[in-house]
Order: sequence, then C-alpha cells, then structure tokens
Amino acid sequence: MRKGTWWRVGLIGLVAMVGCGGEEPAAPAIAPPVASGGTTAEEVHLTNLRQLTFGGQNAEAYYSFDGSRLIFQTTREGVPCDQIYTMALDGTDARMVSTGDGRTTCGYFFPGGDSILYASTHLGGAECPPDPGFEQGYVWAIYDSYDIFRANSDGSGLTRITETDGYDAEATIGPDGRVVFTSVRDGDMEIYSMNGDGSDVRRLTNSPGPDGGPFFSPDGSKIVFRGRPLEPGPDLDEYQSRLDQGLWSPSATDIDVFVMDGDGSNRRQVTDLGGASFAPFWHPDGERIIFASNWHNPEGRNFDLFMIHEDGTGLERITFDDTFDSFPMFSPDGRHLVFASNRGGRVEGDTNVFIADWVE
Repeated sequence: MRKGTWWRVGLIGLVAMVGCGGEEPAAPAIAPPVASGGTTAEEVHLTNLRQLTFGGQNAEAYYSFDGSRLIFQTTREGVPCDQIYTMALDGTDARMVSTGDGRTTCGYFFPGGDSILYASTHLGGAECPPDPGFEQGYVWAIYDSYDIFRANSDGSGLTRITETDGYDAEATIGPDGRVVFTSVRDGDMEIYSMNGDGSDVRRLTNSPGPDGGPFFSPDGSKIVFRGRPLEPGPDLDEYQSRLDQGLWSPSATDIDVFVMDGDGSNRRQVTDLGGASFAPFWHPDGERIIFASNWHNPEGRNFDLFMIHEDGTGLERITFDDTFDSFPMFSPDGRHLVFASNRGGRVEGDTNVFIADWVE
C-alpha cells in the first residue's frame, strides 16, 4: 500500500506479516556495502548499495525534505507490530517516534523537518489489532481504528488530525505542507487532501475501486497514485462486500499507476501492464515515475522496480533481483534511491531498507 501495509504482498507466500525475523543485531557505525544479495549486473542504475536495517520487517522509508533523514515503519524484536522510526542515512541513530501502542503505518516528514505525520490504531487499544484470517484468501485489514496524527519529529506533541469513522491512512505531504491521504469515510477507498492541521478536507477521486497510495509531484502540482477502476459487476460486488467487512485483497490483478492534478482533476492512467503495479513515486524531474510491479510475473511474488514517463512511454526495468523490491523513493536531489527488499535476508521473508547511488 502506499502503501500502508501493502508490502506484505512480497513476503512469505503472500502471508500477513506477524512478529519479527529474530533478534536484530546492532547497526554498524557506518552501513557497509551489501556483501550478499546486492545489485545484479543488470541493475545499471544502482551502485554502492548499502543495507540500513538488519532483520524483521522494515519498509516504506521516506526522506525528509532536506534529504538528511529517513522515516520508516518496522516490526522487529520487542516491536510486535509496525511502529514508526526515524534514522540517519547510514542506518544509525534509529529512534521510535510513534507511541509504541497499536499498529502504525505511513510515516512522513513535513517540510522543514520539525514535524512528522503517521497513521495509528493506538486510540483503539494498546494491543496490536488482529491480522485477518485466510477464509477469503489473501486480504488486507482496513482497520477502522486508523487515524492520522501529527507530532514533533521526536514523537512528542502528538495531535490527532482525522476523527472520522473508518480507515484514514496512507498520508504523504506536498512541498507546501498540504496532506494527501486515503480514506473510506464515504464508503469507498478514495483519495483526499487536507491542510496539515486536518482542516479543509477535499475529496479528490470518485471512481469505484481501491484508489490509494498518493504522492505529490516535486512542485506539488500533480499526484501519482495506484488504482483499479471497477465497473458494475462481480468484481465490484466482491470488492464492496469485502470492504464492508473492513477487508481488501491487494493481490488482485490489474492495479495500475495513475496521475491527476493536485485538485483531483485531469485523471489519467499511466500504466496498463497487467499484474499489480503500486507504490509509485516521482523522480525529482517531475516527469518520470518509479514504481513496483509484478507485471512480468503476474502470478508470482517477484516484485521489481520500474521507471516510466508520466505519459506512459519509456518503460524501463530498474531491479532484477528474484525477490521482493518495492517502496522506492528518490532523494530530493535525485542522487540516491531508497527502497525495501527481501534480498539478502537472514531469514526467509526478512524485509530491509536499502539505499543506493542512482546512475542516470
């Protein structure tokens, strides 16, 4: 998902993430180049790959606007379900900045770096909310208790900024501080925007189906997101039935990348690949989009990173590892790429954060 907990698609057998991947060793003073599971010969855009986390489930790492720090979500030893951490660019100085209660997702820095934003279920209870069963196949729980919170960058001064019934999550922030997020407040997974204090909420999408994972372009004029428009019929009926139960099946095919203007107008489809394409993010040039997809293996779980122009031309494969690569984000200057991957895991299903130099 981006968003959200979508990244569990890439884990063991499409199972929901539970617990930790064993005890996490202390991070080294300087994150070393990856000794195993590094870049392949085909990954010509990536050099000097470094691993920033070591064990457990770590994903959705996003830069601060000045490029000096990362915020990410993690489940690890002593952290039974996702909490929000920040860390330095070499993987050191990792700090929990969420409450430690409930489950969280989708941390992001505000411009200026003094404040952060994330979604959390902690007001619904201190315990981790239960994972859904497999009676309806692989499904993602859209927890009604998710709301969006703003805090100081160290986690203090926590303020709730959404208070509607139902799922509010997947929030990211534009260069002017405007927030864009996913909500089911109107009975469907749609994209909304609001001010950084939760005021002036505006609905941006109106298409039946799971729209979500939005990000503003570098200049704030456009939004990229994942979507799957559904026409009346069995697919829409099934989707709505699950949504009414607080569930969604993100492993469905034909999920693609879309772009719209910042006010929700001029929606256009970027990819039409089959499989599931998600987690899109803008290149700093504002013209290209990097995203994760299994379109080259739509029945499998090998998600790789791809780049495409906003007009749908110039598709290029970026990663070639035979595991899960997703949640890419460029540094603000375009010199580095951070992403989550199963490559080189100590145990099957470990997901870690990696950073690499970007080569045009």
